[in-house]
Amino acid sequence: VQLQASGGGVVQPGGSLRLSCTASGLTFSRYTMGWFRQAPGKERVTVAAISWSAASTSYTSSVKGRFAIPRDNAKNTVYLQMNSLKPEDTAVYYCAATRGVYVSAGIDYWGKGTLVTVSS
Repeated sequence: VQLQASGGGVVQPGGSLRLSCTASGLTFSRYTMGWFRQAPGKERVTVAAISWSAASTSYTSSVKGRFAIPRDNAKNTVYLQMNSLKPEDTAVYYCAATRGVYVSAGIDYWGKGTLVTVSS
């Protein structure tokens, strides 16, 4: 199983980025997908999650209204659309997959991270 994340980079405050995570080696449409982030010196935290059918999404409070987590099961890909970026969004972002209903129940697979830097 592989989760390949991409799309990170350097962006100015107020800008936008879209992260992509493409999965292989698993039945993507059966997995709840999540994005996590880890800022320097801090623990990894959940950013957003989406159910296998895309019927349900959840976001940490600090990104609500700014981030979106769509998925395309035909392309085995989940995205993280990040708008109105702030310096505090700077972190390494990881995608993850779980057969559970909630990502908090435990992660089956992690992708390698992609670095997002928000700086002027």
